[in-house]
Amino acid sequence: MSSVERPELAAVPETALWTLWQRAVEARRPDAVLRDPKAVDLVERIDYPFAERFGTSGLQSHLQALRVGCFDREVADFLAREPRGTVVCLGEGLETQYWRVDNGRAHWLSVDLPDMVALRERVLPPGPRRRCLAADATDLGWADEVDRDRAVLVTAQGLCMYLPPARVKALIAGCADRFPGGSMVVDAVPRWFARLTVSGRMRTAAYQVPVMPWAMDAGERDGLRTASPAVTAVRDVRPTGGRGLLGALLPLALTVPPLAAHRPSVTVLNFAEGPDRGAGSR
Repeated sequence: MSSVERPELAAVPETALWTLWQRAVEARRPDAVLRDPKAVDLVERIDYPFAERFGTSGLQSHLQALRVGCFDREVADFLAREPRGTVVCLGEGLETQYWRVDNGRAHWLSVDLPDMVALRERVLPPGPRRRCLAADATDLGWADEVDRDRAVLVTAQGLCMYLPPARVKALIAGCADRFPGGSMVVDAVPRWFARLTVSGRMRTAAYQVPVMPWAMDAGERDGLRTASPAVTAVRDVRPTGGRGLLGALLPLALTVPPLAAHRPSVTVLNFAEGPDRGAGSR
């Protein structure tokens, strides 16, 4: 497939290109912790100055790959339990998770803003079990498009940090209410990192990281229970498999205060069962 026209995206949607680039940089390494040939292919096909805009940092791409790996493991575990379940990806951007963990039977729904969905459908055309919906992920109307007789896992990767705190809480509560027995995976930046984005200090010569209104230190994850009484459990997902010095230091960062409490986090939220949950995926 020939390259597409250069995308013109606003600040927050442009982060989809940043994450795509980081995955591709890591995937090109012979010792990559994330195998993502689809990301490499997209970077080669999309007409965009990735390296000039975002730079090339082995540490940055390594860290991004470890975060992505947390989501991949949770989705793969869900599909092992619920092989015909539905994975709903909110604010998915140009994520290529489907090509990394799909089991050949699950259904996938990508929910994103119209401009991003238009780009995604051009470079990653929908398939029989994989479709896109142009909508605001925080407007829960998209939930009507999800088959409630199937088990549901909602992912919000790289989304919530760009939302006001009240909208994050409402999004979690809305998912808990609409998908009884389901679960949700969200990630968060720590508060110190969010403050740097608000002050404008998180930037390079060519790229300004967008403001992140919502942040959560890893030690605060249990506070997500307050979003809804239907949130029955909160679980930390820790990165694994780092290489070299980062891989050696990672266990310390995950367990030794104060690093452990003030690090980026990936969290799974489980929702209470509902009385009318069907058994179509069992």
